[in-house]
Amino acid sequence: MDDKGGAGTGTGTTGDADGGRAGEVGGAGGGGRNPFEELLAEGAAVPTEGWDFSWFEGRATEARPSWGYAMSLAARLAGASAALDVQTGGGEVLDFALGRAAPKAPALTVATEGWPANVARATALLRPRGIAVVATAQDAPLPFADGAFDLVSSRHPVRPLWHEIARVLRPGGTYFAQHVGPRSVFELVEYFLGPQPQEVSSSRHPDRERAEAEAAGLEVVELRAERLRVEFHDIAAVVHFLRKVVWMVPGFTVEAHRPRLLALHERIEADGPFVAHSARHLVEARRR
Repeated sequence: MDDKGGAGTGTGTTGDADGGRAGEVGGAGGGGRNPFEELLAEGAAVPTEGWDFSWFEGRATEARPSWGYAMSLAARLAGASAALDVQTGGGEVLDFALGRAAPKAPALTVATEGWPANVARATALLRPRGIAVVATAQDAPLPFADGAFDLVSSRHPVRPLWHEIARVLRPGGTYFAQHVGPRSVFELVEYFLGPQPQEVSSSRHPDRERAEAEAAGLEVVELRAERLRVEFHDIAAVVHFLRKVVWMVPGFTVEAHRPRLLALHERIEADGPFVAHSARHLVEARRR
């Protein structure tokens, strides 16, 4: 279950690089144990580095977008000569796509990432492919020359820097990305935070992003949006998700949110999975 973005981003298990559907899970055991406390401890103990969400297998599910981003990216990489992947996370999606693009992968591929733990993880994964991962803050200018790339990609950027994307693309070059859309997993966000103001809940709208891309000198040639069902099957999955995607519920800790976590645990035990909906949109744009 993966998401990068502002309040209102989504989730997803990863069977392949695009993610797969996880299975069902059973209830916790008894015998004098406290299932709630055990699940809290489990969710709090799982490492949060990288964007490999395979731990959620069997504990949370997300329907995947119909376009199959990683495979579509592979096809575009196969036709590129110089590619940049922005905010690559742990490098998992780029690694998968390059593997599928081989032997027609670009002669030059570079990635950026801002979170130090992910920089180390992506470097370890992508170095064998000869790919450099450049540590770059998510809101900083891209450290590359004008017109350096004919393909720029990004999966779930926190915020696309449209003018920077346009600057590093060659004329006729392509930006290809999957973005998180508005009100993504807001059922969970608002469960903990209450109703969110309009400016928060409507941010990241694809129509707004189209206008911003065009203002930066890009021509949007494809823009597709989908809302997808997300299910959390136990409270450990909720805890791990909120620890991993820290901007969903800013300042989240188990202790500070214990009463709401207990209520949600009891709700899941009684009624089944907590259901939310993620928002995704596919963007393809060309540099004029």
